[in-house]
Amino acid sequence: MKPVKRRLLTPGPTMVPERVLEALSRPTLYHRSPEFKGIFLETRELLRKILRTEGEVLILTSSGTGAMEAAVANLFNPGDSAVVIVGGKFGQRWKELCETFGVRPITVEVEWGKAVKVEEVERALRENPQAKGVLVQICETSTGTVHPVKEIGELLKASFPETLLIADGITAYGVYDIPTDKWGIDVAITGSQKALMCPPGLAVISLNERAQERLKEVKDRAYYFNLKKELKQQRKGQTAYTTATNLVVALNEAAKMIVEEGIEEVAKRHALLAQATREGVKALGLELFSERPANGVTAVRAPEGVDGQEVVRIAREEFGVTIAGGQEHLKGKIFRLSHMGYVDIFDVLTGLEVVEFALKRLGYNAFNYGASVRRAMEVFSQKG
Repeated sequence: MKPVKRRLLTPGPTMVPERVLEALSRPTLYHRSPEFKGIFLETRELLRKILRTEGEVLILTSSGTGAMEAAVANLFNPGDSAVVIVGGKFGQRWKELCETFGVRPITVEVEWGKAVKVEEVERALRENPQAKGVLVQICETSTGTVHPVKEIGELLKASFPETLLIADGITAYGVYDIPTDKWGIDVAITGSQKALMCPPGLAVISLNERAQERLKEVKDRAYYFNLKKELKQQRKGQTAYTTATNLVVALNEAAKMIVEEGIEEVAKRHALLAQATREGVKALGLELFSERPANGVTAVRAPEGVDGQEVVRIAREEFGVTIAGGQEHLKGKIFRLSHMGYVDIFDVLTGLEVVEFALKRLGYNAFNYGASVRRAMEVFSQKG
């Protein structure tokens, strides 16, 4: 059997650096030990730097969805309402979580691949002044689209100061330099398996003072995802329940890598990888799916007559490169290339090469081999 080197270019899980894998392999620590307490408290401080917040940062043993659920369950009472931006699968998830916990979602429906307009959010809030929060993705991963969260935060601060801004930054933190507090994000969420360069299993949620005050007003409805319990314990370097200690040790190492590189430099690196990917894709005569593309993942329209899922299959089965397909009604219509986290120039070039091979296999011949790679290399060389 021929050797196949596996490469993971999906928007989560992402590739894990060797330095983080080494940390992951260390002997398991007791979650109530002094040694783990020191690592846990240090990790929380490192995450504060990455999120650029003075608020409390909590680490939960779950995927990012667990932190999304915790936000809804802990910050809203039954019967409350919230404005929910629905422009993709994860916006839908906010809506479904609200419905699960008896919160009335006031949906702002956005065509998949487009970003919400701030005036649409303002209209929804003016028509529903009782709304307790706005739930939005910074990056809607399913479409590779960035929403104008900074501008939404400015709107709330100026005109709706009692309304919390709750942002899913699961594929945004570690990709962009996001000043959480300055942008007016009251609650920020991310996950270990995206740009934080760790295996799946940890979620992160930050709470500023306004969000912490809201916690006090809301009746307890969560047991495991009870943020009041976690806040009390995590301030002391503990968690309410047994945490994934090996993953926390790995996250500590990954967070150190990000802080050592510098948040601004991390953001510049991701912007360059994204630009090269987009230009490479366009050199094949393909269209970007998003009108406001993200720097962590590029969504590409499959050409006429080509099944995007087949592009994904060929990349994985024949070349060992795992990319992502479309979700929901976009299945078969798009494919997605990730360039977040532990990704470098040659990973981007490999991803583009594999797309070329797959497209040729599927009968799409509107380009010459190497077109995407050549264009991406030009982008990289221009940036020095």
